[in-house]
Amino acid sequence: MAQEESTSLLVDLAQDYYLNHLNLGEISAKYNISRYKISKYLNEAVDKKIVTISISSPFSRSHDLESRLKSAFPNPNFYVLKNTEDIAHENDRFYSFSAKYLQDLIDGKKIIGLTWGDTIYHVIDSFQTSAKDNMVFTQFIGENGKHNSLAGSMRMVQKVATRYNGKYLTIDAPLYIINKEVRRLLSLEPAIQPTLATAQQLDLIFTSVGTLDSLNSIDSWDSSKNILFPDVNPNSIAALVYGRPIDKNGKLLVSQEDDKVFGINFKKVLEVPTRVAIVNDKFKSSALNAALQGDYFTDVILNEPTANKVLAEL
Repeated sequence: MAQEESTSLLVDLAQDYYLNHLNLGEISAKYNISRYKISKYLNEAVDKKIVTISISSPFSRSHDLESRLKSAFPNPNFYVLKNTEDIAHENDRFYSFSAKYLQDLIDGKKIIGLTWGDTIYHVIDSFQTSAKDNMVFTQFIGENGKHNSLAGSMRMVQKVATRYNGKYLTIDAPLYIINKEVRRLLSLEPAIQPTLATAQQLDLIFTSVGTLDSLNSIDSWDSSKNILFPDVNPNSIAALVYGRPIDKNGKLLVSQEDDKVFGINFKKVLEVPTRVAIVNDKFKSSALNAALQGDYFTDVILNEPTANKVLAEL
């Protein structure tokens, strides 16, 4: 077959298949060519750039920023949402972006732990519904104390469970309990013990990064920092991860003996195979930087401004 004739056939086949939406059987009958050869010719049309295929997505990742973050912090996987000119909907785009990648990470997992916060709330709002009645969503540490907020973790586990038609477990206790014996006895209560037992088997956690400002916004914790974190200078707290304070280098500032968090212990949290942080606030860049220095997350979903600020602070 002459080159010009061959190219003309490839164009005709491609137009019928991709533009006119004829199936292989219809094309075979029209041109009296076997389906095998049609498939071969369609592949050839792509190879010769007669056909170019592009996939349009509402989300574009910044692979350059992801690569730079990976160079600075080799262990976590990064998912950075690229900026667009649509500033009015940037938060909604981020929540949908985060929901997509988080649900990909959740797929195949059975026991999921989560914490609180507006970002987590909106990401769950953007989840696609998927019936997985063998899944369990659970708290793994106590409640942060914002009782009037819809974004508290007790409400959140119920909210996300409805997206999967799954089960949920709560911890009806505060995040911090000062008395060690009270923590021990409370963990044995029938209303709480099953939740903690389940949380020992977590497959995935999703959370955000806490700051001292968020802690200070809750009166009971703000007035008790010297008891919650004994011998810790509040000015040295760069972030809170899973309720625990860390410094700017990612070092944990409380010992296991002084840890007042009610829930599974910190060592157990770090044994969870997939730990996802979601951050879309550039004012949390220093907190995220500290958490990354400490290697507390396996996957990090963030937006371009936050990623740029994290890199600028290195």
